[in-house]
Amino acid sequence: MSLDPRKTAWAPVLLLGGLWGLAEAGLGMYLRQCASTVSGSLMTGGALFFLAAAWALAPGVRTVAAMVALAASFKLFDALLLGLPIRHGAIANPIFAIAMEGAAFFLIASALRRELTTKPLGRGLAGGLSALIAVNVFPLVGFATGIAACKVPGTAVPLSLYYAPIAIALSALTVPAGAWLGNKAAVAEARLAPVGAARLRWAGPAAFLLCLAALTLLRLI
Repeated sequence: MSLDPRKTAWAPVLLLGGLWGLAEAGLGMYLRQCASTVSGSLMTGGALFFLAAAWALAPGVRTVAAMVALAASFKLFDALLLGLPIRHGAIANPIFAIAMEGAAFFLIASALRRELTTKPLGRGLAGGLSALIAVNVFPLVGFATGIAACKVPGTAVPLSLYYAPIAIALSALTVPAGAWLGNKAAVAEARLAPVGAARLRWAGPAAFLLCLAALTLLRLI
């Protein structure tokens, strides 16, 4: 997953960022304070799927930063819909997790050799390593937000560490899947660009707004 000098594909990145944010809000829609059992591990696997797809489209720090900002904006919008303060366990801590997942993925994806990460096994390794870093950093969330990480009931073990094997195994599958999707999207974009470049530029923002509308509907139901 080297840093190829490919132009940032903002339209599909907006779409992927919107879908990631919607997935985060959807998986956490019943959470009001702490994560529940493996929910955090599922979110990690999902986050790395969308990050890998965006990276396949346009590898680089701008892409990862944009994806993190887009997903975090959904949590902020969700806070507005729910009437929750930003410094709430169901808002601030997931935003921290999103940032750490983005940072972990960028670190691993930019460090590993291209020859290793062009194959499914190498991408699986990248996913597992990214998840390993993200889940081990997450318990530090209390220093960033003032809200301690959720723990296994009756113990002092953070849920992110207790269910780390699930997050790592899942991410080893979702990163190759995300990279495959991103490559397919890049091919599709290249084919569509000559006949509808202007329309393609509007497709990303429109899809992002539709994801926000879907989140609003989820909260109203």
